[in-house]
Amino acid sequence: MEIVEVRAEGATVAVLEGRLDTVTAPLVEARLLALLEEGAVVADLAAVRYVSSAGLRVLLRAAKQGMGSGRGFSICGLQSPVREVFEISGFDRIIPAYPTRAEALAA
Repeated sequence: MEIVEVRAEGATVAVLEGRLDTVTAPLVEARLLALLEEGAVVADLAAVRYVSSAGLRVLLRAAKQGMGSGRGFSICGLQSPVREVFEISGFDRIIPAYPTRAEALAA
């Protein structure tokens, strides 16, 4: 898992690449929660090929922290297999998700 951080329009975009699973979840969680201490975060998942239940928990925790602190957390760029996981699990109704990074930043 690679995480590249980009500052854009008052938020930090965390560009994730790879698999978000049991092995990578602790790294991603630590980074997202640290970024949320600084302000709003958009997790760009366009290059994420797989999300496990551990990955879903990480994104849910980040969303709860972002919403609870008033800073904001959203995701964007879900590819078809990952989007299906979000829809089946109901996470698409919990975590704000946008088709593109631009739409997430504008929200």
